[in-house]
Amino acid sequence: MIHPSYSDLMKVVNSEAEQGEGKAVNSRYSIVMATSKRARQLINGEDAMVEDGARKPLSVAIDELNEGKIKIIGDEEEE
Repeated sequence: MIHPSYSDLMKVVNSEAEQGEGKAVNSRYSIVMATSKRARQLINGEDAMVEDGARKPLSVAIDELNEGKIKIIGDEEEE
């Protein structure tokens, strides 16, 4: 089982949304895509933003998201 849970991760990500804006994340799919993208970056040599302790890249990516070290942005915000 993943710790923290999807719902806990969604609360962390959505807590940073500006008041009056919609939720940053509305589905588990967004969490999965964000953490898998970050895990690929870690595999390709990027430095972890949390203590990795020789853990798998996906576990590190989940911890980074849970601690607010990475953010999920929508496609329209990338421009």
